[in-house]
Amino acid sequence: MAKTYIDKNGYRRFTDSGKLVSRWIAEKKLRRKLDDDEVVHHKNRDKEDNRRSNLWVCMNQDEHESYHEGDGDFDEEDY
Repeated sequence: MAKTYIDKNGYRRFTDSGKLVSRWIAEKKLRRKLDDDEVVHHKNRDKEDNRRSNLWVCMNQDEHESYHEGDGDFDEEDY
């Protein structure tokens, strides 16, 4: 199993690459690499909860912020 650590912002990263675990899991779920602009959102806002069902890929930071402001609507078909 790969080693991970919690960064200063509370996100889990791989020790060897520094990659966010949430991005890696989202890429595996989608079967593609995420674009640099895409942001992974934790639906329950728990940064350590990287279950596939808890992750949502936003097109960009603006869309991601809309979920935190309560304007976003989660539709499983979009993921």
